[in-house]
This record gives sequence, C-alpha cells and structure tokens, in this order.
Amino acid sequence: MRFSAYLKDRLPAIIIFVVSLLLSLIFLRAYHVITEALAVLCVILTAGAFSVFFWDYLRKKPFYDKLQNCINELDQKYLISEMVTSPDFLEGRILADVLKDCDHSMCDNVALHRREAAEFREYIEMWVHEVKLPVGGLQLMCHNDGNSKYSEQLKRIDDYIENVLYYARSRNAEKDYIIKKTSLKRAFIDTAIRYREELQERGITLSTENLDMDIMTDAKWLGFIFSQLMGNSMKYEATEITVTAEETPDSISLHFRDNGIGIPESDLPYIFEKSFTGENGRTHTRSTGMGLYIVSMLCQKLGHSVSAKSVQGEYTEIIISFGKNDFLDVQ
Repeated sequence: MRFSAYLKDRLPAIIIFVVSLLLSLIFLRAYHVITEALAVLCVILTAGAFSVFFWDYLRKKPFYDKLQNCINELDQKYLISEMVTSPDFLEGRILADVLKDCDHSMCDNVALHRREAAEFREYIEMWVHEVKLPVGGLQLMCHNDGNSKYSEQLKRIDDYIENVLYYARSRNAEKDYIIKKTSLKRAFIDTAIRYREELQERGITLSTENLDMDIMTDAKWLGFIFSQLMGNSMKYEATEITVTAEETPDSISLHFRDNGIGIPESDLPYIFEKSFTGENGRTHTRSTGMGLYIVSMLCQKLGHSVSAKSVQGEYTEIIISFGKNDFLDVQ
C-alpha cells in the first residue's frame, strides 16, 4: 500500500481539516491574535494531523501488503482467509472476519455439491451394473441363436454403457485403481480376445510387436483404454491394426496404429477435448467425442501421457507413454 494512495483515499478528511484550520485562523484573527501565534498554531495542528495519518498508515500497511501478496501468490485464491491473521485495527478485523465467513460458506457449498456428485456417481454405477445384466443376457441369447446382427448392436450398447461407468469413475479414480506391475502383452491380448469376433467379421488384421514388457499401471483401466482405441479403429474403417512398443531409458511407448480414414490436420490438436467430434464426427454419426477424451483423462490419472499422429486417408497412430519406476526393478 503506497502512502500517496492512502492520502488520496482520505482526501475528503484532509479537505475538511484544511477548511476547519482556515476558519479557525480567521476566527482567531478576528480577535486580534498575533500573526506569530497563528503561525505556530497552524504548524502544530498541521504536524499533528500529518502524524495521525502517518501513524495510521504505518499501522495498516503490513496487513494490506500481506493480503495483496498472498492473493497474488496463491494458486487457489479462496485459501486467502487461512493466510490472513486478524490485525489490531477495526477495518482489518472486519475484513478478516468477512473473509473467514465467506470461506466457511464456500466450504459448506463445496461439501454439499461433493455429496450430491458422489450420490449421483453411485447411482450411475449402480444403474450401469443393473443394465449390464439384461444386456449380457441378450448377448448370450443372440450368441446361442447365432444372430450376429443383433449381437453387434448389443455389443455397441454394452461399450457405451461401459463408457458411462468409466467416465463416472474417472472423476474419483484414485479410489478405484491399483498401480502395479502389469504385462503389456497380457493386457492387450485380453482386449483383443474381447473384440476377436468383431475384428474377424470386419476382416481387420491385427499384428503386434515387442509387447513382451512390464509396465506400472492398472490393468483394468488400461484394458478399457485399449478397447476405446480398438473401437475407434473399427468405427473409422481400418482394415489393419498394428500395435508395437519401444523402450527408452526413461519410458516405454506403445504405438497403436491403424490404416483407417485418419484425422484431418486441423482437427488433430483437439481430438482429446471433451465432446469434440470434428470432421469425422460429421461423417460418422456414431461419434460422440467422448472416447478419446476419456482415454486422455484416464492416462492423466494413471500418470501416463498420450498423444496422436495422423495423416488423413492414410493412418492414425495413438502413442501412450508409460513412465519407468525404479521400484519396478527392485520388486
């Protein structure tokens, strides 16, 4: 807090003091008080008023300076009330009390919305589990009857339901994942087996190379990520899928590449954004723009990085990088 700003804020009080001083001098002069006495009185009153303002400025300056510094340095501004101590002047105490009341009110509201979000998430998870039972039953009936037409549609419904489940859980992923040593090859094979019939029906060839590595991840969530990539390849008319892995001193990178319709260069920077469908989304009505968004979010939760390369009409390649952990070698 600058002294000039402090004085400017108190300009009305200064004007009132100056006017009062002038009126007092005129009044005293009317009673024939000598000029020297008036000059001494003027100096004394002016020095006293300046001392009052300067003392008040020095008393308040540390509190407001700390308040400004804290609010500038904090990433989460709402924590300002925790950083401020109650000062020894009335205005500061009122401000500190107001900040604490606002903080308490905000915490109450956040807690309320968290409870509501948790209840909604629990309901979604329960609904998903309930609805998967009849869907699974219908899939079994179609399989027994040899009806691949309906089975494919049910598989699609089941995938969409699973998307909802993982999206709901991804907001609170730390309670549902277990990071441990996982075979990259085993995790991918499990996904490939799940999609085996659909891959065969579409005539898609699948090849893998150098997947015999161990990574630190959650196998279930990684399997879901693979299923999303596999589903995208089938959706966007791929006939070949190639999955390879390469190891560097710092990480293991998985390259999931297909020869589908590819992604326009202008859309590529946005494909991991929520609800982004781009040009392919307008030509393929089944696109929701959520699949790669969920993949990106899950990779972030698991500590992996994900990126994409593509040439429209030639290929799409999704690269997932798994960081290495020294504990992996110890175990």
